[in-house]
Amino acid sequence: MPLRDRLLACLVAVCWGVNFPATALALEHFPPLFLVALRFSLVALPALLLVPRPAVPLRWLIGVGAGIGILQFAFLYLGMAAGMPSGLASLVLQASAPFTVVLAGVWLHEKLSLRQFAGVALAVAGLAVIAVHRAQTAAWVPVVLTLCGALGWAIGNVCSRRAKAPNALHLTLWSAVVPPLPVLALALVVEGPGRIGRSLAGAFTAEALPAVLGLLYVVVVATLVGYSIWNTLLSRHPSNVVAPFSMLVPVVGVLASWLAFGEVLDPVELGAGVLVVAGVLFGSRPARSRAPERPVAAAPVEPISPA
Repeated sequence: MPLRDRLLACLVAVCWGVNFPATALALEHFPPLFLVALRFSLVALPALLLVPRPAVPLRWLIGVGAGIGILQFAFLYLGMAAGMPSGLASLVLQASAPFTVVLAGVWLHEKLSLRQFAGVALAVAGLAVIAVHRAQTAAWVPVVLTLCGALGWAIGNVCSRRAKAPNALHLTLWSAVVPPLPVLALALVVEGPGRIGRSLAGAFTAEALPAVLGLLYVVVVATLVGYSIWNTLLSRHPSNVVAPFSMLVPVVGVLASWLAFGEVLDPVELGAGVLVVAGVLFGSRPARSRAPERPVAAAPVEPISPA
């Protein structure tokens, strides 16, 4: 991968890492489920008007939208609203990688290599440490909700793999059409029209400005810009070359949350998060292939003399 593309991959990691404190700012004003519906409505509108529908079966388009749009972000936003720190959320959400490997093995019958199994085991061990440690402080519910979000992301990943879209960016944008109406209906039932109406009525006040800016960052920078660059890189290089750069996301997320809110992770949670990232990195590395044997050069044949 040339230097320019490596820098672009790092830029995407920065965009997605800062997405977590931006989401935390948006959640200070908007209810979590309504924020999901609002986010994907702002992405779906230009997709419907400007982007052609991807040539994939409808069931896989709905599967990507339901897994990533509904399950992942609904559970993630509920977990963060329930007290999950944004920096820790960026770490726990990396559980989507081992979840994807397991689901692909069960659903797509993809064989799990020994390296992948070891990486999954290491990541699961790190997540177990975080869950047990949080249970001792009576704050395990946000961790479980975030893990459910990671499972939703994994479901969306497997559906995206089955879709085999010729243009991954079009699939990403059109999958945003799926979440708004069902999540809005759920928000009206769970959060109530009064709470939603108050958040909309106060959206243009000075107090809501950080939340509105956080929402705009999530829609424009993290979704449109980030996924555009990421899918472009995937079209140029193998996925096993591009994917490891996503492991920079929790690093940026933790640093950005520390700068924005002064969040300092517990040493136990930080060490367990390192285990999760290390497990994902180890499991995603391709196995070393044996170097082909060099052919033995044939002895030169002397030309036959005309005599």
